[in-house]
Amino acid sequence: MLDKILEWFPEDEILKADGLDDAIIGIEVNSSRLIYSKSKVIDILVREGMTEQEALEHYDFNIEGAYVGDKTPIWCTDDL
Repeated sequence: MLDKILEWFPEDEILKADGLDDAIIGIEVNSSRLIYSKSKVIDILVREGMTEQEALEHYDFNIEGAYVGDKTPIWCTDDL
């Protein structure tokens, strides 16, 4: 997905989260902010060795809650 986005938006400044490329599900075209799937992020963190509970806590406090400027990615809750 990331390769397609970079191809379609070659001139835009796009901020990505390290190690989470497989969780990208799209882009918000007006702001050029990447959209990440929460469930895919959790899956990645579990594959890297966290328990599901640790992954959820890490996501809540260190990923979703982080603001890194106007290009901060959008975190989509898709595990309802």
